[in-house]
Amino acid sequence: MPSEKEVYSKHAAEYEALVSHEDYQGNILKAVQEIVPLAGLDVLDLGAGTGRLASLLVPHVHRVLAFDLSAHMLGIARDKLREAGQPNWLTAAADHRHLPLAAENAGLIVSGWSVSYLTVWHSERWRGEAESWLAEARRVLRSGGHIVLLESLGTGNETPQRLAHLENFCGWLEEEGFHNKWIRTDYRFESPEIAGRSGGFLLRR
Repeated sequence: MPSEKEVYSKHAAEYEALVSHEDYQGNILKAVQEIVPLAGLDVLDLGAGTGRLASLLVPHVHRVLAFDLSAHMLGIARDKLREAGQPNWLTAAADHRHLPLAAENAGLIVSGWSVSYLTVWHSERWRGEAESWLAEARRVLRSGGHIVLLESLGTGNETPQRLAHLENFCGWLEEEGFHNKWIRTDYRFESPEIAGRSGGFLLRR
């Protein structure tokens, strides 16, 4: 089974084939719109991956700048955003703790399934890594802006689960004053065979 880092550096197409089946009810966009009106916003998507959030937001905002450490993943994101046919986006490979941006650059920061890796991959210094990320996010966020983080709360469950490997991260978010909102992001596949093919790469060695 490939590690997360291997998936992000080598398996972007397979990753996209799987996650493109998630949230078939469209709950992610609805939830973000309930938190902050999107019209006219400049948005930063940090840890953008294959562009799941950027693609959702581009039709509704002024601009999306999508950053990720993996240029491999961003290749898929660029293809998706080009297919959307809108010019109001840019992708770039960058560490979201060190963004190539001036201060007060955006009214909304989104980050999906990404920031938590700072605490998982750097377990001995997780707090410092998380605080470094938040300091940079606050630097590029305009006054009155919003930060919206999305994280998994247990695949295969109907209600949220506080996952053991995210305990430090979730506790830290509470300390920093983040508010919780949970939604379902169910997967839907055309057939069991397609589901097996889509998720099968995670099981390969």
